Amino acid sequence: MPSLLFWTFATVTIACAILVVCLRNPVSCALAMVGSFLGLAALFVGLDAFFVAVIQILVYAGAIMVLFLFIIMLLDLKTEARRAPKLLPALGGVVLAGLLIVQLVGILGQTPDTALPALDLPAGAAALAPKAPLLAEKLRSGSLPDVHLIGQNLFTRHNLQLQIVGTLLLVATVGVVTLSRRDRAGTK
Repeated sequence: MPSLLFWTFATVTIACAILVVCLRNPVSCALAMVGSFLGLAALFVGLDAFFVAVIQILVYAGAIMVLFLFIIMLLDLKTEARRAPKLLPALGGVVLAGLLIVQLVGILGQTPDTALPALDLPAGAAALAPKAPLLAEKLRSGSLPDVHLIGQNLFTRHNLQLQIVGTLLLVATVGVVTLSRRDRAGTK
C-alpha cells in the first residue's frame, strides 16, 4: 500500500473513532463507528488481508452496526443535553493519554526492526495431516489456505457451533425487541 493511502485511511479511522466518543447523537456515533470500521477494513486490504477486510465489512460494519442502529432507534434515545465539562476529569484524561503515548514511544523505540522468519509449510503439513488432510495437502503444494478452505472447515466441522451462534443472535434480537416494547395504555 502506498504511504499516502495508508496515512489517509489511518487518519479516517482515527478521526471517526474520535467522533464516536465526541458526538452526542447516538445515531451519529453509530455512523461514525461504521466509518471507523470501513477505514480499518481498508488498512487490512493494504496488508493483503482481503478475507479479514471483507469479514470486517460484512460482520462489523454490516451486521453489528445494523443491530446497533436498530436498537438505538427502537429505544428512541434522545440527544444528551449539553453541559459544561468539568476540569478534573478532562485533565485526568489528558494526563492518561499523555502517559499512554510516552509508554508507546518507549516500547516501540526499543523494539528491533527485524523480519519474521519464513514459514515452514512442509512441517506444518506434516503436523496437520492426521487432523485436516485437505489443509495439509494445500500446505504441501506450497500455498497457504484460502477462503474456500476456511468456509469448508466452518460449514463441515463446525456446523453445529455455527447454528448455535446464529440461534443465540436471533434470541438476543427477539429479546431486545421484547424488552424495549413500551406498555401502552389499554393494551396488554
